[in-house]
Amino acid sequence: MSKLKRSVLYWILLAPLIVLTLFPFAVMLVTALKPTEEMLSSSWWPSRPVWGNFVTMYTETAFGPALANSLIVSLVTTVLTVLVAIPAAYALSRYRFAARGAFRQFLLISQMLSPIVLVFGLFRLLVELGNRLGFQLIDSLSGVTFIYIAFNLAFAVWMLQSYFSTIPKDLEEAAWIEGASPFATLVKVFLPLALPAMAVTAIFTFINAWNEYVIALTMLRKQEAYTLPLQVVNLVAGRYTVEWNYVMAAALAATIPIAILFTWLQRYLMRGLALGAVK
Repeated sequence: MSKLKRSVLYWILLAPLIVLTLFPFAVMLVTALKPTEEMLSSSWWPSRPVWGNFVTMYTETAFGPALANSLIVSLVTTVLTVLVAIPAAYALSRYRFAARGAFRQFLLISQMLSPIVLVFGLFRLLVELGNRLGFQLIDSLSGVTFIYIAFNLAFAVWMLQSYFSTIPKDLEEAAWIEGASPFATLVKVFLPLALPAMAVTAIFTFINAWNEYVIALTMLRKQEAYTLPLQVVNLVAGRYTVEWNYVMAAALAATIPIAILFTWLQRYLMRGLALGAVK
């Protein structure tokens, strides 16, 4: 079979998956472009696409502040989680200490806890912690970020240590023989080799923080502190009439940063998932 025939065959086999993947985005785009008077019509494509729906949605639904809040929370959560997870994962992969196996099991068990189970306890914790520190953590992006870091940290440590264990220790020992300090070896030798794992961990952490809804719903009550999931749901909940064109425009705009992030870091994602599975 020629290369061209194999390519055509592969694309035919992949076509159903591509259609299923792109269909929700096509529905969101078409609905977002419909005029308000055509929302209940049976026609698939609007008679006159209204690209201004995106502008109206952005200016009249507080989408901009919610987008900024989500970006701040997700980026800070990602950076701090990875920075804290790197030394912990390095210690788990390179050193032997008492209760090391129990600690690794604890990291896995902690992933079984749903935020819904802990959300009321976390609310009380933030209230009490804010009272002791002298500033309010409820209705604060810093409070939500603190919780997101706590929830993502165990996953980040587990994923990084699994990959770190695949990096030969001989490379570090060679750098030590050449006179490099342990810190210089970590920064200049070890971490560049671990870049795919750090990229994968950062991607998943960012997505978890970007899409999280339950904790944000409980901790954030003022609209100016809303993140994107809260603001999108706010366009639907508690309304007698729902402007679906604006809802779909907001939902589509909320997915664009994730799509760009996946496209930009795709090569690191594939390498990290493939090599991290080899231990």
